[in-house]
Amino acid sequence: MAELEFSNVSKEFDGVSALQDINAQISSGEFVALLGPSGCGKTTLLRLTAGFEHPTEGEIKLGGNTVASPKTFVPPEDREIGIVFQSYALWPHKSVFGNVAYPLEVRRVPRAEREARVKEALSLTGLNALGERMPAQLSGGQRQRVALARCLVFDPSAVLLDEPLANLDLALRASMHEVFSMFHRRTKATMLYVTHDQGEALALADRVAVMEAGRIRQFAAPEVLYREPVDCFVAGFVGDGAVVSARVTGRSENNSLILNVLGQEVLSRSATTEPSHVSIRPEAITLSNDAPLRARVISCTYLGGRFRLTLDTAGETLVAFSMHRAAIGETVGLKLHDLWAFRDPDADVVTMRSLTNA
Repeated sequence: MAELEFSNVSKEFDGVSALQDINAQISSGEFVALLGPSGCGKTTLLRLTAGFEHPTEGEIKLGGNTVASPKTFVPPEDREIGIVFQSYALWPHKSVFGNVAYPLEVRRVPRAEREARVKEALSLTGLNALGERMPAQLSGGQRQRVALARCLVFDPSAVLLDEPLANLDLALRASMHEVFSMFHRRTKATMLYVTHDQGEALALADRVAVMEAGRIRQFAAPEVLYREPVDCFVAGFVGDGAVVSARVTGRSENNSLILNVLGQEVLSRSATTEPSHVSIRPEAITLSNDAPLRARVISCTYLGGRFRLTLDTAGETLVAFSMHRAAIGETVGLKLHDLWAFRDPDADVVTMRSLTNA
């Protein structure tokens, strides 16, 4: 397997920017998810990696070798990259064994070696008993496993997955999470996984690149994205909760920031001395009848073992968890703790525009 490196990669289509100055390094054997809304550029970055598109600017390296730059372009068939598509893309007239063997056939791998490698790939993906079946005889999850096996069989330098679970129902998608995790553990493949589903990204990836408008907003481990988002977009897109404005009012004895949040003084963690917003996750809210901060229950949903409450608090919508059902319209007290504060770059842009207009 090999590392991937993107240096100042940009892509335009008919003068319209799809990617802007992408810089990222993916270690050999790492599982990275590209997460973002439709149109953010994640699939374009995947296609550039595969060689289906040429970058307008910048350089892409695979295993230390340049595969795309203004002066160099290695075609897709010579990059030794495996790709798993959303639509599976299986040959309907070939058996499972034949589909998996196809990449080796076009590479003219000797028959004995080819059969041994196909059997190994089928074993790794749990398809031993299905080798003679045709794609039409398989479930959606089984077809996806065939696509994984076909990808694995020729020992690719990296594996690219373009929303591979989008066509599956919810229950099957959940079961396939473990399949992908097992696939990664057993093969130690370098994997780049495109999805708009944050649950998939956070559950599967070692690190997640959150993208918006052709840029990477934050590239970090799932737990870091959740607990320490860098801006309002990441805080709002990843995980449950709310983002509200905040103002620094002082420091505690241990030098923690004291912020005014929703009219209350709250200790907060932060990587900056002048934050503009805080991320309030459900775990950061404790329901307490005697708390001065009051909220009105907008909705109450049972999640199995606990209830998810949507709350109207001083004009902001917060999310909290409760062990007990709450009535719509009921007033509850809130205590805030373990908040993460950050300075949103868009807040600086708004301030500069206001100064300029003045």
